[in-house]
Amino acid sequence: MNDLFLRACRGEKTSPVPVWLMRQAGRYLPAYQEVRGRTDFLTLCRTPELAAKVTLQPVDILGVDAAILFSDILIPLVPMGANLSFHEGRGPVLDPPVRSEADLDKLHPIDPVSDVSFVLETIRILREELKDRVPLIGFSGAPFTLATYLIEGGTSKSFVNIKRMLFESPALYHRLMDLITDVTLSYLKAQIEAGAQAVQVFDTWAGILSVKDYEKCALPYAARILEALEGLGVPRIYFVFDGGHVLESIKKSGADVIGLDWRTGIDQALLKLGSTVVQGNLDPCTLFLPEDQLRLRVQDILEQGRNARAHIFNLGHGILPEIPADKAKLLVKLVHELSA
Repeated sequence: MNDLFLRACRGEKTSPVPVWLMRQAGRYLPAYQEVRGRTDFLTLCRTPELAAKVTLQPVDILGVDAAILFSDILIPLVPMGANLSFHEGRGPVLDPPVRSEADLDKLHPIDPVSDVSFVLETIRILREELKDRVPLIGFSGAPFTLATYLIEGGTSKSFVNIKRMLFESPALYHRLMDLITDVTLSYLKAQIEAGAQAVQVFDTWAGILSVKDYEKCALPYAARILEALEGLGVPRIYFVFDGGHVLESIKKSGADVIGLDWRTGIDQALLKLGSTVVQGNLDPCTLFLPEDQLRLRVQDILEQGRNARAHIFNLGHGILPEIPADKAKLLVKLVHELSA
């Protein structure tokens, strides 16, 4: 098996440096568009054969060093009792949002084996199809990020509703977070039992918090999950988008690997993180650069990554639908070539 990714997660410097891309199974790939054109997004997530097919596409097309399960961070919210739909141009909508005790009382724990069996079946299919070519990454949203979607009712620019709850109704907020944390932990454990060889926890919206509020309202719940997964034999990656200001707090999360966005350079991040394994952190939009300039950007990140305990190359956020697939393939080639 190509175990570059798993070795790097364990803190081993590798040659070449492993590379995979967040949202690597997605709309920038014509092969994905062909599958997606025949079904809606949620049906695609809930159909194991199709979800496995699009998970494998970037492995075959790009030559990445890890596959990541095709799904969505909001999937476990549905069996909890949330009403989820996706709208073109608007994104996910959770209606009604959770903003009162009565709303929270409608939510409940889940049994992953019965409630999200399609996710676990997708993992089992993938382990068989991959035949140990590359490792398979499972994932979930972090509790704060999932709470944000539930409370805001979808995406947000101001995040006024979740901040209002955590400041105005802290008991309600922490009760919701306890429930989400328990659900997320059981969901990730089930993914690992089904065959996921690493897991990533996405805290997409935790960067909106101050350091003090992050340490009180987001970090403890993510850390509870990461610490509970310790000893299960799989690496744990924690990624806080726009989290440069909370890196000193993030290093207390218990994660094996810290994901970085592009706003903070790896060298700067390591001053706060110390000796650790980092993942990242190319700005997705730099994939619009011509090859010679993209090569320089990749080289710079690889040079900074040498100062980490180990480095996994990735984008600083998900790959954009507008990126040409050939550029993504070129990126993987450059990372392998320049770090060999």
